[in-house]
Amino acid sequence: GRVRNASLVYDDQGRRVARYDKIHLFGFQNGAERYDESATIEAGQIPVSVETPFGKVGLSVCYDLRFPELYRAFSPVDMIFVPSAFTATTGRAHWETLLRARAIENLAYVVAPAQGGVHTNQRATWGHSMIIDPWGEIIACRDEGAGVVVAEVDLSRNARVRASLPALDHRILGRH
Repeated sequence: GRVRNASLVYDDQGRRVARYDKIHLFGFQNGAERYDESATIEAGQIPVSVETPFGKVGLSVCYDLRFPELYRAFSPVDMIFVPSAFTATTGRAHWETLLRARAIENLAYVVAPAQGGVHTNQRATWGHSMIIDPWGEIIACRDEGAGVVVAEVDLSRNARVRASLPALDHRILGRH
């Protein structure tokens, strides 16, 4: 009786080449503001990355962003995708910080499309769609409103940053 929250990747022929089912389910209570995704969503179990013409891409969804071990499970990747609908409360406090941390930790681009605004059920989401480079710099952002966020992604930048700061090679714990 529950659904899955999934991120799907399609190739240039329209064939689905990857599916990631959100592993971490959001729960939050702060006064009258309360969320319990586990009541309606079934958690996925498997981290997913996929080779694309744009490099190796790691998939995640929203609340997964708070769990760096997910990203280490498919590291190294060139890009991480984090489609989200962070609440206005948690987004204001943590969204940018967590996105930049995942980019820095994984020395990878982070692409984070995000719903923003007040929805028909009066739920407020933070928005702030962003693209962040492997050094943790925000290279594109749209705070609110409908639109498209575009930035040039230079995969050779990943290689340069990783060569100057080989932190992924220096890992001791969780090394593949």
